[in-house]
Amino acid sequence: MYTISKLAKEANVGVETIRFYERKGLLEQPIKPMRGYRQYTEQALSRVLFIRRAQYLGFTLAEISSLLILSASKCEDVQQLAEQKLAVIEDKLDDLLNLKESLVSLVLDCKNNPSDKDCPIIRSLQP
Repeated sequence: MYTISKLAKEANVGVETIRFYERKGLLEQPIKPMRGYRQYTEQALSRVLFIRRAQYLGFTLAEISSLLILSASKCEDVQQLAEQKLAVIEDKLDDLLNLKESLVSLVLDCKNNPSDKDCPIIRSLQP
């Protein structure tokens, strides 16, 4: 059993993060006893670690909430959500690669620019 501070320490998050997850409905807040502190279980720790890992993988809190609900569902339902996330990531990667190509070209133009006063990068950003 963990107090909120021990749970936060074990999960490598702040106490406010635990409270935030509770407010968002991602983590159930234990009932406070008449005396003493709320006690969190190993399952609570597992859930916080799950949330953190899912966030690291790029899932939003809303998506994580869906994953938590789907954890009792069929694998194909979870797979569908993961495939949707993968499509979003692939689109972002395409955008980043296009941006990289543009920046590489602009940096090359800048290196080959004989004028100190007319920067190709600045020129490309102007309307």
